[in-house]
Amino acid sequence: MSQPASLSLDQAPPIGVPLRFFLTAPLFSITAALLLLWQGPDLLGSRWNPALLGLTHLLTLGHMGLVMLGGILQMLPVVAAAPVRRPALAAAMVHTLGTGGIVLLCCGLTFTLPLALKIALPMLGTALLLFAALIVVTLRRALPQNMTARAMRLAALMLAATVLLGLTLLSNHAFGWWLQAREMLTNLHLAWGLLGWVGILVVGVAYQVVPMFQLTPSYPAKLTRWLAALLFILLLGLAPASHSPALRMLLGILLAAGFAAFALTTLWLQSKRRRKLPDVTLNFWRGGMISLLLAIALWLAAQIVPAMGITQSYGLLLGMLMIVGFAMSVINGMLYKIVPFLVWFHLQSRRRANGPKVPNVREILPESRTRRQMWLHFAALGTLLAAVFLPATFTYPAALLFGASNLWLWLNLVSASRTYRRVNALLRQASTSAG
Repeated sequence: MSQPASLSLDQAPPIGVPLRFFLTAPLFSITAALLLLWQGPDLLGSRWNPALLGLTHLLTLGHMGLVMLGGILQMLPVVAAAPVRRPALAAAMVHTLGTGGIVLLCCGLTFTLPLALKIALPMLGTALLLFAALIVVTLRRALPQNMTARAMRLAALMLAATVLLGLTLLSNHAFGWWLQAREMLTNLHLAWGLLGWVGILVVGVAYQVVPMFQLTPSYPAKLTRWLAALLFILLLGLAPASHSPALRMLLGILLAAGFAAFALTTLWLQSKRRRKLPDVTLNFWRGGMISLLLAIALWLAAQIVPAMGITQSYGLLLGMLMIVGFAMSVINGMLYKIVPFLVWFHLQSRRRANGPKVPNVREILPESRTRRQMWLHFAALGTLLAAVFLPATFTYPAALLFGASNLWLWLNLVSASRTYRRVNALLRQASTSAG
C-alpha cells in the first residue's frame, strides 16, 4: 500500500496518541446501552430525564468526542502539515482529564450527584478548552488554501463555544443556582455541539478523506471554499436570534440547506467513485448522509406543522438521527479506515529489508468482521427509532443491539491494536538480531 501523496505522514504522531482515544470511546457507548437496558422505556419519557441526559453525554462526549479528539491529533500533522508540539504529552493530558471528567459528568447527571458534577466542571473545562486552544494555535501554521485545516479551526472554535455553554449549564446542575434561560441555552448548546463542532468537522474532514479513501472525485471548489465558513456564521447567528422566531427560522432553513447540499454532494460523489467494489466505510458514510437528510426533513416538517415540534417523539427522533444515525455512522466508518492504515503505516516504517512481513490493511482488520458490525449498527439504529414510538416493545432489543454493535466495534479495534503490538515485537526482534 502506498502513501497518499497529499499527506505529510513523516510528521505523524506516535500511534499511541490516537489509539488511546479510539480504544476508550466505544466503552462509553457500551455503558450507554447498559444504562438504557437498566432504565428501560422510562428513560425515553422526557428530554429532562437525568438518565437520558447522562446517556446523551456518554454518546456525544464519551464516544463521539473522544474519537474526534484523537482523530484531530492524528490529522493535524498529516493533513494540515501542522504537527502538535509534544503530542504524547498533550494526548495524555487531554485524554486523562477528559475521560475522568466525562465519567464524573455522566454519573452526576444520571444519579443526581452534585459533588461529581462539581469535580467534573474543572476537569472537562480544562481538557476541552485546552484542546480547542491547541488546535486553533497549531492550525495557524497550516497553509491558507487548506480547506480541511480551515474547517478544523472553525470546528475548534465551535467546540470552545459549546464547552463554555455546557460549563454554564453544568454549574447550574452542580450548584443549584437558578438559570432562567436554561432551555434556550440548552438548545443553543445542542445546535453548536452537533452542527458546529461535529457537523463542521465532518464537512472539513470529508473534503480530504472521502476522495482519498473512497476513490471519488474531489468536492466542488466552491463548496469547499465557502460551506464551512457559511455554516459557522449561521450558527453564530443563532445566539442573537434566540428571541426572534422569524430570524431563527431563516437561519435554520439556511443551515438545513447547507448541510443538505453537503450530504447530497457526498452521495453524488460516491456514485462516481472509481472502484465499484463493496466497501464498509462507504456504506457507513452513506448511512450517515441519509440519516442527516432524514433529520433535516424531520426538522422542516416540524416547522410546517408546529405541533409536531413540541412532542417528545420529535426531539428523540431528531437526536437519534443526528447522533447515532449521522455522527456515529460516519465516525464508525472512519475508524475502519484510519486504524488499520495507522497500524500498517507505523509497522511498515519500522520494517527493514528482509524483515518480517507486515500485514496489509485488509489483513489487519478483515472486512468480514467490519461488515457484520456495520449491519448490527444499522439494525440498532432502526430499533432505536422504533423504540421512540413503541418503547415497551423495542427499548430492550434496541439496548441489546446497540451494546452488541459497540462491543463488536471495540473488539475489532482491540484486535488491530494487538496485531500492531505482535508484529512490532517481531520487527524489534529482527532488528536486534540483525544488529
